[in-house]
Amino acid sequence: MDLTRFVERATPLRVLNVRVSRNGELIGQYDWEADVRRNAYSASKSFTSAAVGIAQKEGLLSIDEKLTDAFPDDLPDEIPLALAAATVRDLLTMSLGQEKPHLMGEQRPHYTEKDWVKLSLSLPFSHMLGEAFLYNNAGPYLAGILVQRRAGQTLTSYLEPRLLKPLGIRHTVWEEDPLGHTFGAGGLFICTEELHKFGQLYLQEGSWNGKQILPAEWVRESLSVQAAPNPNNPYGYGYLFWGGPEGSFRADGKFCQLSIICRDKNAVITMMSECRDADALMKAIFEEIWPQL
Repeated sequence: MDLTRFVERATPLRVLNVRVSRNGELIGQYDWEADVRRNAYSASKSFTSAAVGIAQKEGLLSIDEKLTDAFPDDLPDEIPLALAAATVRDLLTMSLGQEKPHLMGEQRPHYTEKDWVKLSLSLPFSHMLGEAFLYNNAGPYLAGILVQRRAGQTLTSYLEPRLLKPLGIRHTVWEEDPLGHTFGAGGLFICTEELHKFGQLYLQEGSWNGKQILPAEWVRESLSVQAAPNPNNPYGYGYLFWGGPEGSFRADGKFCQLSIICRDKNAVITMMSECRDADALMKAIFEEIWPQL
């Protein structure tokens, strides 16, 4: 693969590393800087989604559980109708029904409440489920908390033997909430190669070196439209994966930490970046890399 034109367009956008694989083989890579571990930001959510899928397979939870059953000791005194109807699945599809996003990066350092579970469930719910897609860290955070509670360990510890170690991802760090729980909505530190393996795992429907790490049906559901497209979400949203051009789905973090799963091409495109213009970068990817796959 010739990445020359992509590199020309990506350089001013502050892309740091790129990897491209097709049919399981690496066919393109370029490093503007060393491939070190960086904050994957919201690409971390896709790892949380994987944890939920594994936990459901192990019988620790069901995505059909009502949140009122999953978090019975954390509920507000008055339960809004939307919260009463919400399920674990709604945590994964950004369809929780809250009127504003919460637990976002600029908000987290300033909360006085240390119990973010109770905080998340006490915040206003103004939409019934399915009425509005709203990108909101409260949902994936609560999903990660549920896995941790049911498993009796941090999200990192839970995923190490089940996902990270099989992929060759060594022990890493992940942002925590004030009570020491893994913050499943962001803050996982990984490098481009590690994120690329994760994308490849999803392309292979959860299979890695002959072992089924993730349930294949869970992967298919995760990379399918679960929240309908709207102006803020033009391609739809899966289970903590964004839909994208040409039938792609991707793990996507702030400043363009991306692993794009291109099933029609049997390919994965991954990059770590400091990009402030996601639209320009996506355009460069699908004009310069996609046609060569």
